[in-house]
Amino acid sequence: MRFKWKHKKCKGTDNRGKIPDTTPISERPAGAENRSRYGHWESDTVLGMRKTGCFGTHVERKSGYLVAFRIDDRQDNAFNYATIKAFSSIPEKLKKSFTVDNGKEFAAHKALAQATGMKVFFCDPYSPWQRGTNENTNGLLRQFFPKGTSFANVSDDDLQHVVDLINNRPRKRLNFLTPFEVLQKFFL
Repeated sequence: MRFKWKHKKCKGTDNRGKIPDTTPISERPAGAENRSRYGHWESDTVLGMRKTGCFGTHVERKSGYLVAFRIDDRQDNAFNYATIKAFSSIPEKLKKSFTVDNGKEFAAHKALAQATGMKVFFCDPYSPWQRGTNENTNGLLRQFFPKGTSFANVSDDDLQHVVDLINNRPRKRLNFLTPFEVLQKFFL
């Protein structure tokens, strides 16, 4: 026998790649879960072709209203800055919470929560269905920008035009109203 003693395995926890101090989705308010209240958002990023940037997307759960912006990389500070800028024109009544995945762009979630006054809830790992509204809306965005598309030549005006088309698309779950009409009726 080559080794006389067995090596003891370390029984510690591996925290590499985990975002500290997260609030799980199980603590999200019931108004966000059952879509009975406005102001709860789901957030994600849509990646372009390698090293050509990405889109940050936020979708309001009850109305399906989309807010999107282009950023050069998935760094947390760039995402937070663009989110704060995008939400500066959103009424306070529509600012309650974000539900996000465990991506590195949400590592600075405390700074985002403090700057926007909104709570940040994290989905369970590998559970995209917990942010289904955002995933479906990202699919609508992919109809205009398929996978493998370079975002280097996409201007802010081009992206805003696509976002306006999506926000003015009638939805069956809204009794064939558009997300823009629903929010305009109650808030704008």
